Amino acid sequence: DCRQYTNRSCEECLKNVTCLWCASSKRCMEYPVRRILPPADLCELRSARWGVCWVNFEALIIAMSVVGGTLLIMLGVCCCCCCCKKKSKKQVSRGPLIVPDKDDERAAREREKRRVRQEERRAEMKSRHDEIRRKYGTV
Repeated sequence: DCRQYTNRSCEECLKNVTCLWCASSKRCMEYPVRRILPPADLCELRSARWGVCWVNFEALIIAMSVVGGTLLIMLGVCCCCCCCKKKSKKQVSRGPLIVPDKDDERAAREREKRRVRQEERRAEMKSRHDEIRRKYGTV
């Protein structure tokens, strides 16, 4: 029971991880697990200690917000840098020529293959038509 550590010290109270120390009232109480933060009527955030005595909930919230915001900004910058780098790789130029990347090269090979097949089909159709014309004497 956490109440037995009331009016003692913060360190004694927080040896039990389920306890919350309120520095202003020097009370040790059960941590309200149904809520993330202890309610103000139980203990003010600047007086509430949990886990360690040297960090109050107010400082913890501010520190976590700053760290979280910094991480989000860094993630956004990294995403922008990666996108810009990918775009610039596609548009890298050496003089008037643009250096193609692997996707562009693959697409060009596919287009060339399709063009060759199309020409083969046209030549085959032309030879068939010529053969039919010779057969029926329309040449």
